[in-house]
Amino acid sequence: MIYGYDPRTGETVGAALPETDHDGVDKIVSAAAAAGAVWRATPAAERAVALEAVADALAAHVDELWRIADQETALGEVRLRGEVARTAGQFRLFAQVIRDGGYLDAIVDHADPSATPPRPDVRRMKHALQGVVAVFSASNFPFAFSVAGGDTASALAAGCPVVVKAHPGHPNTSERVAQIVRGALPQPELLGLVQGMQAGVDLVQHPTVVAAGFTGSVAGGKAIQALIDQREVPIPFFGELGSVNPVVVLPSAPKAEVAAGFAGSLTLGVGQFCTNPGLMFVPDDDELRKALTAAVEGTTGGPMLAERIRDGYLGGLDRLGELTVLAEGKPGEGSWAVTPKVFTTDLESFERGLPRIAEECFGPASIVVTYQDVADLPAVLERLEGSLTATVHSADPREAEQVADVLGRKAGRLIWNGWPTGVAVCWAMHHGGPWPASTAPAHTSVGATAIDRWLAPRAYQDWPEELLPDALKDANPLGVPQRVDGTLTLS
Repeated sequence: MIYGYDPRTGETVGAALPETDHDGVDKIVSAAAAAGAVWRATPAAERAVALEAVADALAAHVDELWRIADQETALGEVRLRGEVARTAGQFRLFAQVIRDGGYLDAIVDHADPSATPPRPDVRRMKHALQGVVAVFSASNFPFAFSVAGGDTASALAAGCPVVVKAHPGHPNTSERVAQIVRGALPQPELLGLVQGMQAGVDLVQHPTVVAAGFTGSVAGGKAIQALIDQREVPIPFFGELGSVNPVVVLPSAPKAEVAAGFAGSLTLGVGQFCTNPGLMFVPDDDELRKALTAAVEGTTGGPMLAERIRDGYLGGLDRLGELTVLAEGKPGEGSWAVTPKVFTTDLESFERGLPRIAEECFGPASIVVTYQDVADLPAVLERLEGSLTATVHSADPREAEQVADVLGRKAGRLIWNGWPTGVAVCWAMHHGGPWPASTAPAHTSVGATAIDRWLAPRAYQDWPEELLPDALKDANPLGVPQRVDGTLTLS
C-alpha cells in the first residue's frame, strides 16, 4: 500500500492506496489509447473547450485541493492556492495555443515544374503522436508539475491521451486531481493514473506508450532512460533534471538588493525549486559579504517534502562541508525540517573542485564564489554543466559582455537583474537547457511550445486535395497560419 505523509510530523495522512499492478497498468494504458483515437480526431476548437472545462473544474475545487495537498506537502495555503491557479492557467493557455493553429506549423510548397530538379507539390504539418504519453509527476509541485501539470495539459492539447505515474510524495492529492480532471474531460479514460514504483516501470515500457515526460533528479531521469533503452521500440524522453542555475553578480550591481533577493530566492519553498540559485559568483567585497550574511541569517527553514529529500539535502551539505560556511538561517520546525545554509570559496579553489563541487544540492543551500576580476570568470563558467537558467546582476549592460556569451551556451533562460525562481507560463517561455538540465534542450516543459514534444511532422507529396488535412488545403477552411511557397500567411 502507498501512504501520504505529513512533512511536519512524519505521520501518515489520508487513505492507504493500492499500488497498480502490471495488469492494472495495461488496462489503464489500453483504455487511454482507445479514448485517444477519438480525441485525436476531435477538432482543435472542441479540444480547447474541454481544456477550459478542466481549468474551471480545478479552480472550482481549490478550497478542497489545497487542504489535501498541504497535508502531504506542508507547502501552505498561499503557495498551494497560487499553484492551483497556475495549473488552471496552463490549461487555458493551451486552449489558446490550439485555437491559434500556429502549433501545426502548416507549410505548403506548390509544384514547380521549372525548378531544377522539378519540384512536386509538398505539404507538411504536425500531428499528435499516435499513442499514449507517459508523465512522471514531480515532488515539488503537487499541481503544476503533477497529474494536471504542464506535461499533461500540453499532451492533451496536442491530441494525446495521458497516463500519469503519481509521485509518492502526494498520492492522495494525485488521486483527487485525477478525479476532477476526468470529470471535466469528454472521455474520463483520456487521463489515467498509476501508483507505485513498479507501475512506473511497466508504464514507460508499455508498447502503446509513445513518449515520456519527467521532472525530477538526474538519477531518476537516468533510470527512466535506461528503461526506455530496454524497449523493443525506442521512444522520445523529455526529462527535466538537475540544475544549479548560476548567478553572476557584477561590480556595479546594488549590494543590498542583491543580498535580499538572493536570500528570498534561495529559501522560497524551502529551496525545493529546480530553478533554485545554487551557485553565485560575486566580487570579493566586504560590504557585499556582510549584506549576504545578514540576509541569509534572517531566513528560516522548514519541512522538506519527503524524508528522502531531507536526507538528500543533508547529504549534499556533508559533501560541501569542506567549504567555509558564509551564513546559516534559523532552523525550521517539523519532522523533516532543514536549515538554510550558504557556503563560500574563492574562484581558484572552486575551479579546482570542479565538477563535483558544482553538483546540485536540492534545497536551501548555495555556494557563493568570490572573484577578483570579471575577466577571470568566463573560463570558469565555461566549465559548468548545463542549467535551466543563468542570471546576471549589473547596472551596466556593457559590463556583462565578457560573461553573456558563455552563459548563453550554458542555460535555456537568461535573466537580467532578477532571480530564477518563478517560471512564467507564457508563449515565449523556455524551461529547458543543456544536459543535465534536460534531456532535450531544444524543447521546453513550460510555455506554449511545450506542445511540440507530443507532435510529429508529416509531409504529403502530390496528395489529393480531398484527402489532405484541412490545415493544408489551399482554401484553408480552419484559418490557421500557413507558410505558402515560402511566405507566411495569416488568415
